[in-house]
Amino acid sequence: MIISPPFLPNAGLTSSDDAKTDPMMDAVDKFELERHGVYPIAFDRRWHCGTHLAPNDQTEAVRAIADGEVVAYRVSQTAISDGQTKSDGNPALNSNNGFVLLKHKTDTGEGRTITFYSLYMHLLDMNAQQIIAPQPIQPPATGSANALPAWLLHPTDGVQAGGTKKVYRKDMLGYWGNCHGQPHLHFEIFMAEEDFGSYFGSTQLGNTAPTTPTSKDYWGHSYYVIPGGQAFASVPPGITGSPYFPVLKNGALDAQCKLYVEAYFHRGQRYTRSWIETEGNLTLLTPRPVADPYADYEYKLYERATALYPSCPSAGYEMLRFGRALSAELPPLSPAESRAWVAVTFNASGEQGYLDIGQGVVKKLSDADFPFFTGWRKIDEANTPFSADGVCDYVELRRIVDVVEASETPAQRKEEEHKQEDRLTAYVYGNDAVRAKLRGFVCHAPSEWDATGNEARHARLNQPDGFFGKRKDIDPNGYENFIKFLEKLQFLDKVPSLSGNKKFWFFHPLAFIRHFRGCGWLSEKEIYQLIPAKIIRKPGSHNSPSSGIFESPVLVKTFINKHHLELNKALQKYSLTTSIRQACFFGNATQETVWFSDLRESGGSTPNLHLGWYGRGFLQLTNKDGNLNNGNNNYYKYFKFLGRHPRTPAGTHEIQWRDQIGVNPFHASQSAMAYWVWPNKSTRDPFDASIPQVDSANIYADNANILTSNIRKTINTNNGSKVWYYNQWFTNCATAVNYPAATERTPPNMNGLVDRSTAFSNALVVLGDLNSFPTESGSPSRIPEGFERRNVL
Repeated sequence: MIISPPFLPNAGLTSSDDAKTDPMMDAVDKFELERHGVYPIAFDRRWHCGTHLAPNDQTEAVRAIADGEVVAYRVSQTAISDGQTKSDGNPALNSNNGFVLLKHKTDTGEGRTITFYSLYMHLLDMNAQQIIAPQPIQPPATGSANALPAWLLHPTDGVQAGGTKKVYRKDMLGYWGNCHGQPHLHFEIFMAEEDFGSYFGSTQLGNTAPTTPTSKDYWGHSYYVIPGGQAFASVPPGITGSPYFPVLKNGALDAQCKLYVEAYFHRGQRYTRSWIETEGNLTLLTPRPVADPYADYEYKLYERATALYPSCPSAGYEMLRFGRALSAELPPLSPAESRAWVAVTFNASGEQGYLDIGQGVVKKLSDADFPFFTGWRKIDEANTPFSADGVCDYVELRRIVDVVEASETPAQRKEEEHKQEDRLTAYVYGNDAVRAKLRGFVCHAPSEWDATGNEARHARLNQPDGFFGKRKDIDPNGYENFIKFLEKLQFLDKVPSLSGNKKFWFFHPLAFIRHFRGCGWLSEKEIYQLIPAKIIRKPGSHNSPSSGIFESPVLVKTFINKHHLELNKALQKYSLTTSIRQACFFGNATQETVWFSDLRESGGSTPNLHLGWYGRGFLQLTNKDGNLNNGNNNYYKYFKFLGRHPRTPAGTHEIQWRDQIGVNPFHASQSAMAYWVWPNKSTRDPFDASIPQVDSANIYADNANILTSNIRKTINTNNGSKVWYYNQWFTNCATAVNYPAATERTPPNMNGLVDRSTAFSNALVVLGDLNSFPTESGSPSRIPEGFERRNVL
């Protein structure tokens, strides 16, 4: 699942804080208005299941958050009036009713398809848009990241069905407009009831007594539920003196308490957060994530697994990564080895001790389970937050409104509804605890954009004790005007599949996006896009005088369909789940497999190459000249990581294992990822200072400067001069897997550097949010010069 926010500001490109895992979401969170539009309740206790966003720059375009299809849209030539008048008595054109509704369907795991909708409401009218952001005279028929499509540049006669229109993530949808004269985008994410039940029925959303799931669906952060009475060790038993376990503190968890722990990796370090539950009250013990006492924990995870799980380091890697072994293809660990000692903060003093999370009493979860203690909570009829007519009576939310009402002056109570809404929002956004709690609410509610339920849903507001009923003396037509204006915005009655006063499941949209950005699972169509529509291939070494070949790689869907499941599982296991790590990996893997067409070097057409030990897998493990070097070679290192005991000279088993890597999806993927992270691809030479130590390629992919390090280059090709981009940090990843001894050279004289760099640039566009590619004049561009998207929707 690839997803991004509806705005992609430059401020989200990088962060100076190494502990910030998602600078783009941090930047967009700041666009959530603190004046109006609080999720999920309005001042009059109606549902308000979206949030209001306003960037600092009016020309910041609204963008599709994911690939999808257009369900409905409306484009208006001019703004409309909410009923207010100007000083000259004419209606104030202070609101925009333009919108786009998208439907998204993608994968988050094996057999885990999610369908959801995103709504972009109050898009700017054509007259205003032409002033701030003139569009091309001949716009493209389909959208792009740089221009609006033709169908969004002509006023519609009311609501239009989407038909066969498709959008790609980051495609421009328009610009944010106004409502009641207040500039913002109203943004929603929701799911239909059947889609919600189909997906979330197999998660633990709403379960306050979570258990380790029977499925192997895992993504994002890890979570451990630790029962009371557990003891924490200063050093794991029998491991005294190990460099992997710095001395911590002994301690124990009170028998009446329960500990919840979150663990995740970021730029090589392991971080944790802990909550303690006492008498039903949950307290966060770690306001800031705590770094593991062992530095570079993730970068050295391969070595750790090899040292602690000698019978099968690969299974041990999973124990340390997930708290349990997930791969059925690996030999099971013995009971003695089925342990995973990790550092955990276990009390209010911030003390850390080691606990074996491999034991059965410790429940293992991930973000795929939506754990309740991280804030996720279902709000529906079962816990009666809202009455039958859709007005909020939930004590906790109603109290928020009461607090604000009690603070108002008599004059303020006579002001328009939306001004009172501003005070509600200001209160919520001034209370971090309240704001954080509301972001985790998943609300079962009708849509405010469906006119078919207006009377049933809003009539209570006009009762004597209702919002408008109490204002009859100062605003006798308030309710009627409210309904008239609302109907100018509503549209769902024109969408048969969603109309009829149905209820949906709404998420705080920014919380939804932030959560699923940790998924990292790629659907088949998302992988299709990683094969560039056009590539530059340079035969021979980088320094050779040969010209490049400009061509269109063939998309071999059958190859991707066969391998995508195991490829995704390996990406999860080895933490290649961030967009930049994946871009670096696929920049190499697509080139090494001839654009995802074959896992064998030269397609296996030269079987005697390297005495049969030619390249295989997604990163083409190779033993040059067939030199097994007494078992010290890449193939044998992978065999041993699996818990196998290869012999030299190679026998029948070793040949079978070798050949598996070139045809078997599990081994093709696992061998590539293991090679990506394992150490000593190159070791320092005391006689040659230019040869570096090269360990996990993630070290280079994680460099904070990688997104701003693209350098424009040109190359002569069979189709004229073409532009490509050199990136030193990606190049270090490329040499780390292809020519380790040349890592950090500028540039290295390796094969396929231009090809890989072309694939990397394409992957940055497909997987990432915001990139910086210099143009010929030196100004930055979000896409590479000459970029062509592969259309797969």
